[in-house]
Amino acid sequence: MGTVTLGVSIAVPEPYGSLLQEQRAGFGDSAAHGIPTHVTLVPPTEADPRSLPAIEAHLASVAAANRAFPMRLYGTGTFRPLSPVVFVQVVTGGSACSWLQQQIRDASGPLVRELSFPYHPHVTVAHGISEEAMDRAYEALSSFEAMWTCGSFALYEQGADSVWRKLREYAFGGGGGVVPGPNVSRDTPAASRPWTAASHP
Repeated sequence: MGTVTLGVSIAVPEPYGSLLQEQRAGFGDSAAHGIPTHVTLVPPTEADPRSLPAIEAHLASVAAANRAFPMRLYGTGTFRPLSPVVFVQVVTGGSACSWLQQQIRDASGPLVRELSFPYHPHVTVAHGISEEAMDRAYEALSSFEAMWTCGSFALYEQGADSVWRKLREYAFGGGGGVVPGPNVSRDTPAASRPWTAASHP
């Protein structure tokens, strides 16, 4: 029996998730439409399919023990030159993401693994494209902002077609929901949509 490739992440809610996905594709990132917009908790990890019940039980336990928390994205950052990535920054909720990923990767659980780099919560908007295109992504999304209450995370599997599909979502013990933002029409061209995803003082 082979392995499956799994990942655990927090989805960026609509309409912001699709908006960032469209922008990522527009920068020339061919992987954009196969990767739902997200904040990674556990990066791609090979697992034995027979371990899925234990993994799902572990994730359910972690979710039940935690509470919803505010998330805010603002502006851009990059991992260059170490890694060819431009991302939208997590400016609120990063410590909660760090705590969650530590619990999920705990040595006592079925998803223990070492990370290639220190954990840094972010939303990738360009990866492995030309330097010019990454510069364009960095500038184009420099004023992007979104804010919501994170009430869950999800387990994803990467298919043979390289597309990531959600297997199951895990709600936190305290629940949560998306903070209302301005109306954004799905028929409005991405370039002319407002970047501000929620109003605040």
